[in-house]
Amino acid sequence: MSLAEKLSSLPTGPGCYLHKDAHGTVIYVGKAKNLRHRVRSYFQSSRHHDPKTQALVAHIADVEFIVTDTEVEALVLESNLIKQYKPRYNVLLKDDKQYPHLKLTLNEPFPRVIKTRRVLNDGALYHGPYLPASLAHQTLRLVNQMFQLRTCDIEIDGKRDRPCLEYHIKRCLGPCVRELCGPAEYAEAVRDVKLFFEGKNKQLVAELQARMERAAEELRFEQAARYRDQLRLIERLGETQKMMLKDAADVDIFGYHRDGARLALQLFTMREGRIIGRREFFWEDLPPGDDFDPAAFLGEALTQYYALGNYVPHEVHAPHDFADRDVLEAFLSARRSAKVRILTPQRGQKRELIELVERNARVAFDQRFRTLKPDMADVLDELTDLLALPRFPARIECFDISHIQGAEAVASLVVFENGQPAKDEYRKFRIKTATGGDDFAAMREVVGRRYARLLREEKHLPDLVIVDGGKGQLSAAAQALRELDLEALPLASIAKREELIFVKGRESDPLRLERHSPLLHLIQAIRDEAHRFAVTFHRQRRTLRDFDSELLAIPGIGPKLKNRLLRNLGSLENIRRASIAELTPFVGVQRARAIWQHFHPETPAADA
Repeated sequence: MSLAEKLSSLPTGPGCYLHKDAHGTVIYVGKAKNLRHRVRSYFQSSRHHDPKTQALVAHIADVEFIVTDTEVEALVLESNLIKQYKPRYNVLLKDDKQYPHLKLTLNEPFPRVIKTRRVLNDGALYHGPYLPASLAHQTLRLVNQMFQLRTCDIEIDGKRDRPCLEYHIKRCLGPCVRELCGPAEYAEAVRDVKLFFEGKNKQLVAELQARMERAAEELRFEQAARYRDQLRLIERLGETQKMMLKDAADVDIFGYHRDGARLALQLFTMREGRIIGRREFFWEDLPPGDDFDPAAFLGEALTQYYALGNYVPHEVHAPHDFADRDVLEAFLSARRSAKVRILTPQRGQKRELIELVERNARVAFDQRFRTLKPDMADVLDELTDLLALPRFPARIECFDISHIQGAEAVASLVVFENGQPAKDEYRKFRIKTATGGDDFAAMREVVGRRYARLLREEKHLPDLVIVDGGKGQLSAAAQALRELDLEALPLASIAKREELIFVKGRESDPLRLERHSPLLHLIQAIRDEAHRFAVTFHRQRRTLRDFDSELLAIPGIGPKLKNRLLRNLGSLENIRRASIAELTPFVGVQRARAIWQHFHPETPAADA
C-alpha cells in the first residue's frame, strides 16, 4: 500500500503509530486516542507545526500502526517501542550509566538481598537506583548487618548440621539449620527488609518495638537485644534526614534546567515525607529556543520513566502540566491499585520543593556541561597563571617512555594545539643511546633529539613541554634543554600515582590540583595520550621483534625470504595458517615444508 492508501485506511480507535523514513528506519513513535485523526494531522498543510514536526514530516516515507484496546495500553506500548527503536525525533530517557539497585529476591523460598544493575519483571523487589554506585554496597552491608538475611546461593532445606561463618559473626539468621531459624522467623526478617526498602520506617519501628518488648517479657533477651540494635540503627538513619513534608506521603518530585539544546532533569524520591534519594538524566540534542515544548517533553520523559517498572508513589509533582496527564494517572493508579495524582503545585511547600529540585538540576547541569566540558580557552588561561607561563600555551608537547625491563625502549611525542590533539604532529622515537631501562637517560635523549632538530630546521618551539614522570624525568628533560640553550622553554612533569605537577625551577613545591579540576583533566588527558601512543609503538616494535625471531629461527629462512613472506602473505598469523602449497611460490618446496613443520610440529608434512 502507498502512504496515501494507508492514511485513508487508518482505524479510529486508540493505538500507536510508527513513522519511518525512506530507508525503513523508525524515526518517530507516537500514541493516539484516535489513530486516524492523529496520524493524518501530520500531513494537513493547513495545520501549524513547530520546526521539529516540520522536519519530521519531511522525512516520513511510511507509517505503521498498532491498535490497542485502551489509551493506557497505547501509553505503555509507546514507551516500549521508543526503548526498542530509539527514534531520532522522540525524547529518549537515559542515564549516563546503569546505576545499581538492591534486589530482594521475593521469588525465592528464602529471599536474599543482592546488588544488580538489571531491573527485571521477575517478581523480586528492587530498591534504587543508588547514586553514587558505592552507596549500593554500603546499604547492602547495612541491610546484612541489620536484618541478617542469607548471602549465599545454596538450596535451603534446613537439614545442614551447622551454619557457616556468616551466622557466627551475626550476618545471617542461619535458615540452613532448622533449629536456628525457621521459615516463620525468616519471613519476618524479609518483611522488615521490604518495609525498609519501601521507606515505611514508622511502621517498621512500631513493629520492632512491639517485638522487642514481647521478647523481653518472654525472657528471650538475645533476640530482644537484636531488635533493640535494629531500632537504634533505623533511628540513627532517620536523624540524618531533615527534608520533610508535613503530610507523610510517598512523592516523586521532578524539576529540570535547560540552556539551549541541553537539559538536566532531576528526580527526588520522597518516602513517608522524607527525601531518600535522587536521580539525574541528561539531554544534549533538544530543540533550542522557542521550539522546545516543556509540557510535551515532561509527558514523554515521565511516561518512559514509569514504564520501566519503578516504584509508583502516591503523588507525582511536576513543574508543568502536560497533555497526557490523565492517561498517565490512570496507568499509575492501575499499577499501584490505588489513586495516584500528578500535580503541578503553584504555591506553598510543595512548590518550594519543586524549586529545590530545579536548583539541584541546575547544579547537575553546570557540573556536566560547564565544569566537565569547560571552555578550553579559560582552562588554558588558568594553566598560564598556575605555571606562570610567559605566554598563552597554544601548543603543548608531551613525552613518554615505554619499555619492558629495558627491552625495545621507545618514546612518544604528542602535540596538543589549543587543548585539542594534533595527531599529524605526533612523533615516535626509538631509543638509541640509553640502555638498561634508564628512563632518565631515555628522556634526556628524546627531548634533546626533538628540539635539536627543531632548531636545525628553524621551526617554532612549543609554548609548554610536559614529560610523564616525577622530578627525575623533569631533571633529565631540563638538562637536555639546557645543553641546547633552551632553558627559557617552560617545562613541567606530572607523576602518575600521586598526580602531582612538578614545574622546572619549583621542584621542591609540587602542585596538587583538586581532582575534579578541568585543568587537571586536561593535563591528565595529554599525559594519557602520550602514554597510549608510546605503548602502542612499543607493542608494534615487540611484535616485529617476535616476528623476526620466530621466522629467522627456521633453517633456511633469512631476512630476504622473511620480507618476501611478509610482503605476500601480510602477517605472521597468515604464514602460520598457510599450507605448503600456498608457501611454495615464495620460498620453494623444501623451505615451505620446513616452515609448515615449524608451525605444526605434531603433524606430518605429508598431511599438509
